[in-house]
Amino acid sequence: MVEAYVLIQTEVGRAEVVAKQLAALPGVVSAEYVTGPYDVVLRISADTLAALQADVVPSVQQVSGITRTLTCPIADGA
Repeated sequence: MVEAYVLIQTEVGRAEVVAKQLAALPGVVSAEYVTGPYDVVLRISADTLAALQADVVPSVQQVSGITRTLTCPIADGA
């Protein structure tokens, strides 16, 4: 199992709505809207890094209202 955090910037005022939409996607473990330089923080998972990159990340990036993402794979998997 491979996991990563995805740091997301959204259009102004859309963080809560985007987080709720993202929470329903396959591969999303958790979705929280936060304050600071990023608006939403996701934890995502897949069986392999290739599946994470090919399936989960693109589905996240297609959600309306997202302006930028930064994917941070978890190094130790714990």
